Amino acid sequence: MKTFKALSALLSYPTEDLQAAIPAIRDVLDADGLLHLGQRLALEPLLADMEEGDIYDLQERYVLLFDRSRTLSLNLFEHIHGESRDRGGAMVDLLETYRAGGFDLTGPELPDHLPVLLEYLSTRPVAEARELLADAGHIIAVLAERLTRRDTPYAPLLNALATLAGAGADSPEAEALLSEKDDDPEDLDALDAVYEEAQVTFAPDPNAGCPISRDILARMDTALSPARAGAAK
Repeated sequence: MKTFKALSALLSYPTEDLQAAIPAIRDVLDADGLLHLGQRLALEPLLADMEEGDIYDLQERYVLLFDRSRTLSLNLFEHIHGESRDRGGAMVDLLETYRAGGFDLTGPELPDHLPVLLEYLSTRPVAEARELLADAGHIIAVLAERLTRRDTPYAPLLNALATLAGAGADSPEAEALLSEKDDDPEDLDALDAVYEEAQVTFAPDPNAGCPISRDILARMDTALSPARAGAAK
């Protein structure tokens, strides 16, 4: 389902290529119909911001939210395994799922990075994609709740994903995660202390901004071209 590919792009590190792709992303969200009208309208502030905003401001906001706030990390297993060795086993299992579906990682992103998961889900039947998304539903619901508290335009995107996953912030699993105090991205000393406790590293810099790779954008452009043609008519 192309909607998952579009949402993957929106959750990736902002680039000028991504800004240029916003009209195509908007077309896909409208054409697919996976998100209802209210959800698509709620995404419009983010779409407009991404399309028209200053790229450096967009990148700074992204880093503050998702890179310098551990409780908002888009690396899903970090919320349940931290940097423990259990996360390594979960990574291997997820990679095997990807490979079994004919999906190979081509960029520096970790397997549990939410945009990567969404890219994979875009290659699967809708029912299967929603079932897989539900496995991470409580984490996605927690991210949605935390982003809503911060009044960020990314919140409607995570809320839409939580709805697709059939997950809410009122489950015992979500409530346990929400009991953890939110990070202050401006408190660099506190964040340094958190990351110094990390036990395992899975990539050269797992906490750095992960720009969406050009090959993903190229595949998106190819996949979305029929939607743009239809919209032009």
